[in-house]
Amino acid sequence: MPRHDRVAPFLFVALLAQTLWFVDRIFCLNALRFGVLGTARIARRIVADMQSVDAIQVVGIASRDPARARWYADQYGIAQAFDSYDAMLASDRIDAVYIPLPPSLHHDWALAAADAGKHLIVEKPVAMTLAEAQAIDQRCRDRGRQWLDATAWLHHLRTDRIRQVIDAGELGRVQHISVACSFFEPFQSDDHRLKPELGGGCLLDLGWYAYGMARWAAGRLPVAIQSIGRQDRDIWFRTSSLLDFGDDLTATVNCAYDTATRKWFEIAGDQASIVCDDFTRPWPSKPARFWIHDRAGSVKSETFDGNQEARMLATFADLVSNATAATAMNQQALDTQQILQTIADGIAS
Repeated sequence: MPRHDRVAPFLFVALLAQTLWFVDRIFCLNALRFGVLGTARIARRIVADMQSVDAIQVVGIASRDPARARWYADQYGIAQAFDSYDAMLASDRIDAVYIPLPPSLHHDWALAAADAGKHLIVEKPVAMTLAEAQAIDQRCRDRGRQWLDATAWLHHLRTDRIRQVIDAGELGRVQHISVACSFFEPFQSDDHRLKPELGGGCLLDLGWYAYGMARWAAGRLPVAIQSIGRQDRDIWFRTSSLLDFGDDLTATVNCAYDTATRKWFEIAGDQASIVCDDFTRPWPSKPARFWIHDRAGSVKSETFDGNQEARMLATFADLVSNATAATAMNQQALDTQQILQTIADGIAS
């Protein structure tokens, strides 16, 4: 065999590898470069989801403890560990930040991030109060930055399908919404959910899902709310509410730290009801699903694949790339915060 015939395949492979490397470099230059503001437990899962999205690069993580930041960076393959939140926000290598800090810190660091020119995903709840959430929204608008609350279930393909079912009239006229979110597990002693000054309690935590689902299903704010609750250690351990959305649409919502795990809803129409038993996050080792029960007693189910967190992150990267505000999603978050504020004020009075 002539020598050039033997060398040609190797040259082709080398050229292909070089081409793929350049393509990868070009794509990375266009990827949304994320920094993680804090080393909370929930951040570990989101980092893994970010690393699964082609349009995102996780390039930094910050902690008030430099050694902790370095450990997380090494553990999760993150290029840079920042020894303070301010240092991360000052970096020109960061385009967007994820804020998994306790709720009491969301407002100040979200404003600081927007002022530093960063886009942001804020862990739920957006803030401690409606006024704080509105301030975050306004600051991002003023700075031309995109923001999103990290409510992943809203981005699941299943959620899109449920909206289609409702809008297509398959349930008939929707009359009532029932939602329950709870878990009964011991907390670690330093868990911010046990500390009222940090935004602890089930209302701002599980209530974000439960009352947010009622608002999402109704498509609007309630006109009246009646609530009761049980406190323990100066935080809400359980709240139950009746919401009146007007036009004969009502909802009952419960969230709690003192009952077994529940993450279900029912949207009841005059022709059929749709039921889901794991809307916040699909049960492990089971497909995402829901059931439709019609008025004659027939039942049909639908199942869905997909990672809701990855889809949320990809959606956010697309919004940033296209400079498109997440108007409807932001309004959902602000309305949810308003409902929680109304309930907190009403129970406390």
